[in-house]
Amino acid sequence: MRFFVLCFMVVVAMCSVDVGAVSLVSPHAAAASASWLASLTVGAVIFGVALVANNPTLLDFALALDPNDQIARIIEILNKTNEVLDDFVMIEGNLLTGHQSTVRTGIPAPTWRKLYGGVQPTKSTNVKITDSCGMLENYAEIDKALADLNGNTAAFRLSENRPILEGFNQEICDSLFYANEDTEPEAFTGLAPRFNLKSAENGDHILEGGSNDTDNTSIWLVVWGENTVHGIYPKGSKAGFQMNDKGQVTIENVDGAGGRMEAYRTHYRWDAGLTVRDWRYVVRIANIEVSDLVKNAATGADLIDLMAQALETVQDLSMGRPAFYCNRTIKAFLRRQIVSKVAASTLTMDQVAGKHVMTFDGVPVRRCDAIHNAEALVV
Repeated sequence: MRFFVLCFMVVVAMCSVDVGAVSLVSPHAAAASASWLASLTVGAVIFGVALVANNPTLLDFALALDPNDQIARIIEILNKTNEVLDDFVMIEGNLLTGHQSTVRTGIPAPTWRKLYGGVQPTKSTNVKITDSCGMLENYAEIDKALADLNGNTAAFRLSENRPILEGFNQEICDSLFYANEDTEPEAFTGLAPRFNLKSAENGDHILEGGSNDTDNTSIWLVVWGENTVHGIYPKGSKAGFQMNDKGQVTIENVDGAGGRMEAYRTHYRWDAGLTVRDWRYVVRIANIEVSDLVKNAATGADLIDLMAQALETVQDLSMGRPAFYCNRTIKAFLRRQIVSKVAASTLTMDQVAGKHVMTFDGVPVRRCDAIHNAEALVV
């Protein structure tokens, strides 16, 4: 199989480039190509003028094979852990482009009345808030001849689908915390832009970690629920990640010179947004200076105390499904504090659905790699 792929690459390269392109490979380099993979790499360099960077190549195909010429199990070292997706409640929006919520902004006050005294009628006040959804999309296009090599068409296409799904997961998670429609109108607005000013109405729900530096991170407490905080998708559409196999298609002008190519095409889409219907059910512990943290909480932010404050800041934990979110660095320090048996700590390791889950006063602590360690100071 390797010999066939190599010969195929060489033949295509000879038919695709002029004599001047051959100078890209020196005689010394050709002599040094002892393995089939090195030879294939040289062929890829020669053929590079005709390759498209966004589509898999013969080299990509060869690297995906195991010693038995089958699609290998690829070690996904770029994957991240974003457990917020386990809690992300998705509810269909009431608009074609998002969701509109009505929030009570004023409660009428009653009047103490004396005999023969009058009472003035009063009314409540409301305000409407509209949250938008974003359309996250991608395509995968693989040359049919490449995908059909060795009869591994389905397996090869599946191996390409996995990293695309991971890319969607990472983008959605990053957007949940940091997306901002003011700077990226195509996206939706995440949590950080909504909780980034202490003088705002929701400023009491931003707890101070004490940093004055630039290596900052946050811990979030979110109570997910229909009337608190939840994800949204457009009215009449589908929730979650969608994959549509377009099958074999003819790609026009594939080489920029009017040429055509038969390919397998897959379309991916995820329409999503976020609505904070009641900001009292979100708490941000901001300005945690990562470099100051120690396992016994002697210096830096007192994470245990701040998390206890966060639980008391939320209006009512029973209104939904509460969870803390922090990145790998913070969760490691919390785990080490469990081992160090920090005095008065309420951190524990519980069994939930057969898994060990870190909890704080009964609220799960989730790891989310999308949370940065270089956040700007919240002032």
